[in-house]
Amino acid sequence: MKALFISSDQSIFNAESDTRARMREYANLVGELHILSRAPKNTELVDGPLHLHGMRVSKVRMPFVLARRANGIVKDCVIDVVSAQDPFEHGWAALRAVRGTKAKLHIQVHTDFLTPWFTKAGALRSARVRMPLLNKVRCRIADKVLPEADGIRVVSKRVKESLMARYGARIPEPSVLPIFVSDEVPPKSELPARPFIFTLIAVSRLEAEKRVVDIIDALGRIALRYPSVGLCIVGDGRERARLERRVRKLGLSNKVLFLGSRPHQEAWGLMQSAQAFIQASAYEGYAPTLVEAALARVPVITTDVGIVGEVFAGYDDVLAAPPADPAALATHIMGIIEDQAARRMLILGAEEAARKHLEAFKDYPKPIIEDLIRAASAR
Repeated sequence: MKALFISSDQSIFNAESDTRARMREYANLVGELHILSRAPKNTELVDGPLHLHGMRVSKVRMPFVLARRANGIVKDCVIDVVSAQDPFEHGWAALRAVRGTKAKLHIQVHTDFLTPWFTKAGALRSARVRMPLLNKVRCRIADKVLPEADGIRVVSKRVKESLMARYGARIPEPSVLPIFVSDEVPPKSELPARPFIFTLIAVSRLEAEKRVVDIIDALGRIALRYPSVGLCIVGDGRERARLERRVRKLGLSNKVLFLGSRPHQEAWGLMQSAQAFIQASAYEGYAPTLVEAALARVPVITTDVGIVGEVFAGYDDVLAAPPADPAALATHIMGIIEDQAARRMLILGAEEAARKHLEAFKDYPKPIIEDLIRAASAR
C-alpha cells in the first residue's frame, strides 16, 4: 500500500528524532509512506520506504500550497490513502488532494475541538485568555472535511463520543487509538535550587488553551496558608510574558520558577523531583503528560480533559477539576499537601492505570496501519 501523511510535525526532518524513527516503523509496515509538511526549507528526502517532502511556506498560504503539492504526489505516486493530521487546515488540504483521484481520505483528530472550551476564553471564576479566533473557523472547516472522510482516527473515547454526537451517521465510526507514550521512564533529573520545599510541576506549552494562569492563580489562593509550596513551570510559548506579569502581580515571584523548554526526556525526569504534577488545560484530546506523570510516580492534579475518566478515574487515580476553576485546583493542592495517605493512593492508582492502558496498545504502531488499510479499502 502507498500512503501519504499531511503533517505539521517538522521534527520528521531530523534524522535522529523520535518522530522520524516512528515514521520509519510506519513506512516499513505500509510499504511506501510519503509525508508532506511545512519545513524550514524545501526538502525532498528518501529514507528507505519513507519519502519526506518539506515545503517552505507561510502559515497563511500553507493549506493551498500543501493541497496542490499533495495532489501531485497522489497522482505521480498512485497513492492509496491520504491521512491528515487534523480536520482543519491539513484536513482541508487532504480533501482537495484526493479530489479527482481514487485515493481515500483519512482524518486524524488529536484534540477535543467540539468542547465549548475550544473557543471559550474564560469563566466568571477564572482569568480570561486569548483563544485564537481561528478556532471558530477551524470548527467550520471540520464540519466540511469530516463527513467526506473514508476513515477517522481519534485519540480518546471522549473525542469519539463528541464526534458521533455531532455528526452521527454522516461520518464513519472513528477508531480510538491513543498517542504513543513509551513505558521506559528516564532517570530522575534534579530541579534547580528553589526557595520552597513542596514543589508542584507543570510541563506544558505556554499557550492560551493550557490555562497555566489558573495554576498560578490557584497557588496565589493558598500562598499565605502554605508558604513552603511553590511551582516549577517547564515549557515555553506565547503566553510566557503574560504569565510572568501575573506572577509579579500576585506577589509570587519567589514561589514560581520558569524553567523554559527542556528536552522531552529531561522534562519527564524533572517530574520525578516534584511532589505533585499539575495541569489546567481547557481541553485535550489525549494529554500524554498525564501518563508520563503517572509513570514518574507523582500524584496528579488535572482538569477533566483528555483521558481523565477513560484511563484515569477521578479521586482514585487523579484529582480532577473543571476547566477554568482555580478554586477547585487550589482545593486539590491543599488535599495533596495535607493527606500523605491520599498521595500514596493516587501514585499507586495512577501508575497501575497507566501501565494497564499502555499494555492494551503494546502492538503499536500496528493498529495505526490497520486503520489506514481499512480507510483505503472503504467503498
